[in-house]
Amino acid sequence: MQGLLQARAYPHEVGDVELIETHISTVLLAGKFAYKIKKPVNLGFLDFSSLPLRRHYCEEELRINRRLAPRVYLDVVSILGSADAPRIGPHDAPEAIEYAVKMQRFEQSALLDRMLGSGELTPQHLDALAASVAAFHSGIGRSVAGGAADAGYGTPASIEAPMLQNFEQIRPLLDNDEERAALARLEEWSRAAHAELSPLMEERRRAGYVRECHGDLHLGNITWIDGEIQVFDCIEFNPALRWIDVASEIAFTVMDLAARGKPAWGARFLNATLEITGDYAVLRLFKYYLVYRAMVRAKVARIRAAQTGAELREAGLHRTVLADYAEHIKLATSYTLPGQAALIITRGVSGSGKTTATQPLVEQLGAVRLRSDVDRKRLHRLPREARSHAALNAELYAPSASLATYAELRRLADDMVKTMNAER
Repeated sequence: MQGLLQARAYPHEVGDVELIETHISTVLLAGKFAYKIKKPVNLGFLDFSSLPLRRHYCEEELRINRRLAPRVYLDVVSILGSADAPRIGPHDAPEAIEYAVKMQRFEQSALLDRMLGSGELTPQHLDALAASVAAFHSGIGRSVAGGAADAGYGTPASIEAPMLQNFEQIRPLLDNDEERAALARLEEWSRAAHAELSPLMEERRRAGYVRECHGDLHLGNITWIDGEIQVFDCIEFNPALRWIDVASEIAFTVMDLAARGKPAWGARFLNATLEITGDYAVLRLFKYYLVYRAMVRAKVARIRAAQTGAELREAGLHRTVLADYAEHIKLATSYTLPGQAALIITRGVSGSGKTTATQPLVEQLGAVRLRSDVDRKRLHRLPREARSHAALNAELYAPSASLATYAELRRLADDMVKTMNAER
């Protein structure tokens, strides 16, 4: 690896080469590009132990990430020569000793988590993210097509397995009975919720809502480049973790915003996404997936504290990591508590400001909003931003169309209130 720290290893202009290590990858920042090399490890949930496997997963990483970040993910390249004198070569070189994913570098300050920390992130960025994610989900592979359904992705059993694994992996790392009791309560709630929701999970899988998603949609994997959202670092090493219900995908972002102190923006992101997709049925599953995603982050924090405790203590970060675990446990617990069901109705002529007036309520109450103009267009298969050019009492605004619109709004509102009452 030391040879790749030399500028001569690259076919383009390079100054100093920066090395970044993770537990599964080595990233080399060289000039305008970054090269990501997979480490020869087998961790059970991923296997990079052989050169053919590493090439395969480099190609998978390029394939699935170009769906969302084509400007970032450029190519798979080979590493030629020897360990002492390596050099970057074309992807199809037969004498390759290793492979890497070639990426366009971007400023770390453009990551959404960094922008949130610096105060540069705005609600409009979340709206852009919602539009990007909704468009992505509408165009990706679905579980009803071909081999994905046969592989068992998105079945109730495949959803439950990683959920239970979180608890199994956290339990031996805990320090006291209070922590173990809190974990046990969350596990009991999760098991009961899964048993109740299993029929809906299977129904959604058969309907095509299990899709080849990103799998790890938190703010640290999203960047803002030249006025556009770019989502990167999809899960390439385990298809079961990316072939998931779209509800689980958006729940990760909502949970991550709440964990970072922005639950109102999480509500904004959720509403903006649902207004585009119309998939309000996700709400019946949402608390389950919010708890699951919070537990994933809790597990990562606890494992990090256990595996690198000495290093973290030296850096003064051990207590911070444990606090991160505790905060995610607290957040997960909050999602298991009953809510207060309420239905608020606004009325007014078109353009009178109903959407503007209710946006603060959406964010402050964590409410879900139905908009008659959006659902009216959806019933007529029009995008929400489309102009209908329909006259009063004609086409979209004919009495029959209005009756259908209000019937649909009543049906959706009734389902939402029943969902909230069931959680009380």
